[in-house]
Order: sequence, then C-alpha cells, then structure tokens
Amino acid sequence: MRLRGGKRQQADDGPETPRAAAPALAVELRGVRRRYGRGAGAVHALAGVDLALPRGTFTAVMGPSGSGKSTFLQCAAGLDRPSAGSVRLGGTEITGMSENRLTELRRSRLGFVFQAFNLLPSLTVEQNVLLPLRLAGQRPDQRRAAAVLAQVGLADKARRRPGELSGGQQQRVAIARALVTAPDVIFADEPTGALDTGTATEVLGLLRHAVDVLGATVVMVTHDPAAAAWADRVLFLADGAFVGGLERGSAARIAARMAALTDRTGAMAGAAA
Repeated sequence: MRLRGGKRQQADDGPETPRAAAPALAVELRGVRRRYGRGAGAVHALAGVDLALPRGTFTAVMGPSGSGKSTFLQCAAGLDRPSAGSVRLGGTEITGMSENRLTELRRSRLGFVFQAFNLLPSLTVEQNVLLPLRLAGQRPDQRRAAAVLAQVGLADKARRRPGELSGGQQQRVAIARALVTAPDVIFADEPTGALDTGTATEVLGLLRHAVDVLGATVVMVTHDPAAAAWADRVLFLADGAFVGGLERGSAARIAARMAALTDRTGAMAGAAA
C-alpha cells in the first residue's frame, strides 16, 4: 500500500517496537544558492533553498516568471552547479562530483522529460527509448523498451520515427525514455507546455501512474495550475526561495495562490524600483 509523503503506518507491537526508519529521500537540497555574475550586477537566482522529497512522490514547482524555477531544476538535476550548498540525489552527494561522474549519474539514475520532447528524428521510437541505456554503456534491452512503450500506450509504435507521431505521442515516447533506466528521479520541465488540454491530461496521467504504480519520483516544473493539481504537493518559488506549498491542491486553489504570489512579487518589484 502506498501512503502519501512516503510515510508508512507501523503496527503497534508494544513499547519495544522500534520506530520506523525515516523515509528515504530521492532529492535533498540544503542551503543551495546560485549566483550569476559578480558585484553589484550579480543575479541571485536561488537564495538558500532547503528541500527534502521522499521517494515515490510527485512534486510540482510553480512560481512567477524569473522566480528561479528553471535554475532550481537544473541544480537539483545536476545540470548546473550551485554557488553554495549541497545537493543529494538518491542519497548520493553530487555537489562536488566531476563532470564525467555527473554525466554517468544522469544517464543511469535520472530521467528527463522536456517541453520540446528532445527526440532524435533519425532514430526509431524504440531507438530513442533505448538511447539512455546506450549512452550509459549498457546493453540495449529490446524487451525493456517494449515494456515501457506498453506502459505509455505505444506498444505498436516501436518502428515509427518521431515525425510520424503526434505531439502527445512524442511526449509519451519521452516519458518511456525517462522510465527505461528505472531512475531514482524523473525531472519534468513544462512537460505539457506544447500540448492541448486533452493530450496534456493523458501525459500527466502517465506521470501519475509512474509514481503510484511504478514507484517513481517525479519533480515537475510547470506554469499550469491544472498540471500542478496532479501532484501530491505543490511548492511555490519567489525570488529564488520557496515561500509555501499545498498538499493535493485543486487547480482553482493553486491558481488563486499563484495569482496572489504574482501580485505580491510584482508589488515588491514596483516598490524596489
């Protein structure tokens, strides 16, 4: 049985029963800062972020334009190095890793889903899905590719090329590619930004399924309250720091929170000017 937030209920066997271990963390950031530039012109994209996300959870991150969402995702996924602080993925400290080791970790233990799909047009669907295994130096497993394609409803599209698929189908291929290595974390950057409402719902349902059934951990940056409503938890960023969150919020409630945050951020910017 899956319990939200990674917690498990322990039977009461008397006073000698030890406490259940703390839930394993998929993503942990401590005091993460990211500064671009120096001196008076420096931009502080992240201003001391602390975050701990248990395995098997779906977290959405929202915030006004310029709030630091993209920088957060890049630092959390090891795509960018923080100026200060610590990042751990699946219990592994990545902050001081060499670029070669970081690349190896991303290929073998992380999955990525982007707004633009990022599929290679010259490869078949199956070849695109198997690409992370090839890049990680592992033997391509066609049975594994078939399994993840079946999970996203594309079992009959393995021999097609991306150009022969709809946008929604291409994003499904991207999700299958993200799942093929059974990663510690799937990072999704505006995964429904290029899709219509109906197709977006299908893609979000697949991410939800990956968490609920496959035990995946998903961290998604989005601007869409309807997309964020699929998550277990919605976190809000403003000026490079988390300023609150919602547990299982409705799209309307998330939109209201975002509107209030955007108004507040705009007012503060106006006052500073």
